[in-house]
Amino acid sequence: MSNLEDLVDRLIRARMDFVIVGGFAVLSHGASMMTEDLDVCCPFSEDNLKALWSALSDLHPVHRMTPQRLPFEVTPELPVGLKNLYLATDLGKLDCLGEILGVGPFEEVNRSSVEIRFESGCCKVLGIDALIKAKLATNRTRDRMAVLQLKAIKERTGS
Repeated sequence: MSNLEDLVDRLIRARMDFVIVGGFAVLSHGASMMTEDLDVCCPFSEDNLKALWSALSDLHPVHRMTPQRLPFEVTPELPVGLKNLYLATDLGKLDCLGEILGVGPFEEVNRSSVEIRFESGCCKVLGIDALIKAKLATNRTRDRMAVLQLKAIKERTGS
């Protein structure tokens, strides 16, 4: 898990615009589950991709969904039409998503987020209500389990 926190710290220090979503977001709200990757929703602007490169360049990032595992490089053409980016790094897997099922594009995800503090600074995480919507929309077994925990946390905390 600390590797994923290290990835978050790197994104924060690089001043990347992102919102934590997925399993790591569920954990940040107090649920107990395992996650093997860091999922973030972000805009795919050239500046944001350069910040991502700055955060990851020394971690040997590669496109993990390509058989050749091509190196991640920022080119002027990269942002055009980019919807998702699935990377493997020396610290673990990082999925950069342009929108979240059940919530919407980055702008809506950003509006539905809350701020949390990490060692290197603050960043945003998808709020509990939006996270429940997202997990219900994906409807995998592990997501249904996460929804049960998130609803219990919401009830217990009154949020």
